[in-house]
Amino acid sequence: MQLKNKYNCMISFSPFPVITTERLLLRPLATTDDEEIFTIRSNEIGNQYLGRPKASSIEDARVFIEKIISGIANNVSIFWAIVLPPSNKLAGTICLWNIDDANHIAEIGYELHPDHYGKGIMQEAMLKVIEYAFDIMQLQTIDAYVHQHNERSIKLLEKFNFKYPAPTDTKPAEEPLLIYSLTKTPG
Repeated sequence: MQLKNKYNCMISFSPFPVITTERLLLRPLATTDDEEIFTIRSNEIGNQYLGRPKASSIEDARVFIEKIISGIANNVSIFWAIVLPPSNKLAGTICLWNIDDANHIAEIGYELHPDHYGKGIMQEAMLKVIEYAFDIMQLQTIDAYVHQHNERSIKLLEKFNFKYPAPTDTKPAEEPLLIYSLTKTPG
């Protein structure tokens, strides 16, 4: 059943779109991911550019997971747990949110536990999520908000031809967040 998102548009993430790559499984976030979510969201390195409060308890992680599960059920966002099989342990997350179906645009967000930095995991996950966004969701543009000092994230976005400044970037240059944008190429 399709529901209208916050922009009063029709989208549906049911059934949940599980994605596989050569090394990864992108699956729904589960309540059993609470320890890994807490580890990622409480990590100083991972949080330094995100401008969000650090998770201070496992309960913070559980509240976050319930919020994500509700967002998917209400078709307002899609959020994948990034897993390295055969383990079912969470290595990171990637999502599409702030979805504006009428204008065919969404924002991408991602985070990876620092133990997994430099292994190409997010690059592999992002490739498939971008394909999903353009081919299945029929988005035309994906925006990414990134802290101006987050060099790893900027390099990742540039590998996928995200451009800065994004056409929608109206923030003053002194703001720490930059908006990178990827537009679907015809064909």
